[in-house]
Amino acid sequence: MKRAGLMACLATALFATACASGSSGASPSSEPARAVPAESASPAAGGTARASADLGTDEILHSPNITPIANVPLEAPFDGNRSWNSDLAFQGDYAFAGNYDGFTVHDIADPAHPKVVTRVLCPGGQNDVSVSGDLLFVSVDDPRTDETCQSGRSDPSNASSWEGIRIFDISDKANPKYISAVRTECGSHTHAIAPGPDADTLYLYVSAAGPDPGSTTCPAPHDNISIVEVPVRDPEAAKVVAKPALFKDRQGDEEYGGCHDITVYPAKKLAAAACYGDGYLLDIADPVGPKVLRTVTDRENFSLWHSATFNNAGTKVVFGDELGGGMVATCDSSGHDTKGANAVYEITADRELVRHGYFKIPRPQGASENCVAHNGALIPVPGKDIMVQGWYQGGVSVWDFTDSDHPVEIAFFERGPLRPGLQIGGSWSAYYYNGHIYSSDITKGLDVLRIDDPRTDPAKSVTLKEFNAQTQYAYGD
Repeated sequence: MKRAGLMACLATALFATACASGSSGASPSSEPARAVPAESASPAAGGTARASADLGTDEILHSPNITPIANVPLEAPFDGNRSWNSDLAFQGDYAFAGNYDGFTVHDIADPAHPKVVTRVLCPGGQNDVSVSGDLLFVSVDDPRTDETCQSGRSDPSNASSWEGIRIFDISDKANPKYISAVRTECGSHTHAIAPGPDADTLYLYVSAAGPDPGSTTCPAPHDNISIVEVPVRDPEAAKVVAKPALFKDRQGDEEYGGCHDITVYPAKKLAAAACYGDGYLLDIADPVGPKVLRTVTDRENFSLWHSATFNNAGTKVVFGDELGGGMVATCDSSGHDTKGANAVYEITADRELVRHGYFKIPRPQGASENCVAHNGALIPVPGKDIMVQGWYQGGVSVWDFTDSDHPVEIAFFERGPLRPGLQIGGSWSAYYYNGHIYSSDITKGLDVLRIDDPRTDPAKSVTLKEFNAQTQYAYGD
């Protein structure tokens, strides 16, 4: 979902009330996972027994190679009308789920029976999360009265408004502790962790849109990202150390700039940036001095460049388009297969970006179901290019882009439309982590899916200690 200002996306009206406390910890196993029935299974991916658009409210449909095994619903204090789940991060036996009201720590040691360790109440628009060691970083893209978890929404014209990155100590998973915060220009819609020159330094590439008319926190022009340096041993000293103006010569709307998502691939010294009007390939050999290698545009098919994913070899990058900002039903039967979709770009030897095929889920959704390409990442299958991705109410899709010109869906999971009164829902993000797929459903909580398919089974041998989708790692040969 994008920041209000580019289109009407409700981001400026998400929080009318200040939070009551900084951390609300539910005791371990206080919220048991719900068993999920394998209902309405389709005979094959892409060929459903029932049409997706005809599903009943919350009715489950999935391909036979995916089994939903658990769901952890949202509970108090995340039970408000805007307590929307956002992005996920993973560490060891834990999954961290962002929420517009804070974040949840899940124990996933037994994926079929995940447990809530704690829910931390700390409102702030988006609240995308990432983890590294004992630190958790949270993106706040919403002007607040101050940086604390007790803050309320603020008028962006107020010079004292704050938005940016919050930092928590998660050494005790049951009792995360707020450490500090860093104000960043135009806030932080998302961020990516880039390693520093040694283990004691991390950098956060902060993405945010802007400028916002009348804002003191997001003035014009906004053609840069913010780079935050985090001393791991002294995170309270984290600060902005660079604001490279990477996007001076670009973008469709001259009055709007910044970047939505940046994915870094440290092993290749590359980053891919999806920046509203264009896509970028960046050289990050110097992590505080990234350089633009290539820029690509697609005015005909792309409306909102939203996210980017490299293949493992670093020879391709998938850019996704969030047409309508996540609020619109773009997956209907209109036949616009390249709108609100993914595009596969191959990276040539001289680092040109050459567009090949498009991918969009092949299951038309109903006219009331917000659906568009959203957050996903690779499934670590050596020698293949396969990723899993959230599509809001289009559900979770697993698709293979090994053949760049002819990507194809190989598995899926989805629900029918929301109950009346809800306007946005579905899978915000879906990732493969240590043998299972985890989906952050905006209104339903955490879904756990098992995929059994010879095309993805090799990934079951890969075990990770940490996983942040916007920091890619290399696997296999």
